[in-house]
Amino acid sequence: MILIKNAVLTDEHIEMKEDILIEGKLIKYIGKDKIESFIKNGDKADMKVIDAQGRYLLPSFTDMHFHLRNPGLEYKQTYREANDACLKGGYTRVVAMANTVPVADCSEVVQTVADSMRDLPLEVIQIASVTKSLQGKELVDFEELMKYTDIFSDDGKNVDNPEILREALKKSAELGFTILDHDEPETEMVRRNLQILRETGGNLHFCHISRKESMQLIIKAKAEGLKVTVEVTPHHLFSHGLDYRVNPPIASEEDVKFLIESIRDGHVDVIGTDHAPHTEADKANGAPGIINIETAYAMIRKVFKENAISMKTLAKLMSNNPSFMTGTDSHIREGSEANLVILNDEAWKIDSTKFVTRSRNTPYDGWEVVGKVEYTIAKGEIVYDNAGA
Repeated sequence: MILIKNAVLTDEHIEMKEDILIEGKLIKYIGKDKIESFIKNGDKADMKVIDAQGRYLLPSFTDMHFHLRNPGLEYKQTYREANDACLKGGYTRVVAMANTVPVADCSEVVQTVADSMRDLPLEVIQIASVTKSLQGKELVDFEELMKYTDIFSDDGKNVDNPEILREALKKSAELGFTILDHDEPETEMVRRNLQILRETGGNLHFCHISRKESMQLIIKAKAEGLKVTVEVTPHHLFSHGLDYRVNPPIASEEDVKFLIESIRDGHVDVIGTDHAPHTEADKANGAPGIINIETAYAMIRKVFKENAISMKTLAKLMSNNPSFMTGTDSHIREGSEANLVILNDEAWKIDSTKFVTRSRNTPYDGWEVVGKVEYTIAKGEIVYDNAGA
């Protein structure tokens, strides 16, 4: 059992200082009186007690946009490094993109990832590509792959052929799966793909939106009732005008301000990291991407504090919404699975030499952020403990 005392329990609906008791994989009780009564009448010899001292306790984070780099690209990041980096960052569940080697376009590759991660605390949802080999020419076997996933994406590439996307969205409408959409150039492709969605129906999730005009188009589509969700990344909120190769590029100050206002107004659904490990040689050769799973919370917390956006909103975008979109309820309730994270509000500076994963591709070395993960709990077990570090 784990007793967490004096924590500020926070999800999209609640923010209250209370005690919480975990037994096995589940939250058994919330509330000091109930817990004290239970302990008084039971065996507490094996109980671990954590005094949170007013720190936040949130549902652990779910990342809707994660590059696992396995199979085939382990020189960038291994399974174990991915697991450890995620737990350090407060994440217990990630949605892994399909741009692996070989591409996750068939059940064998998807199953390989599931088998490789089975004994690790991190839950990996390996999605499949929309088109075979990410070539944009031939659709995958959606019916077969839906035995393993209901999310599909050619992330890293557009589905350039509008007729291919049209057929994919028709299948999405028929079978109920979601397509994660990569758009480059962003606003042009968002406009085109929304028009196709109007004609076909289906479920479309826009990845890493960075531009004001793109977000305005998506807000309009939502108002029309289209089945659209949208993600923004930590790096597209944390900085502007930065010369560092990511797709889409770091945007202007005006764009960043509009994204923040869109969060405040409730238009953004999730914060996805787009964690994309690369070696130094990869980056020198022009590979786009940034590594931020270990710093995402601290980057977002700093932006939200500076813009008076609540921890309830942070929990909604990093925990509750992405969990719901991947098939689980992560609200803090008695009887819920205990996937939790304890967070402080300490200011610190990013130091990539301390990253768990081997890649170091970040432009933010030395930048100040706010908030550290002290504990990550997965299915009732402490899987990361940084208290006092």
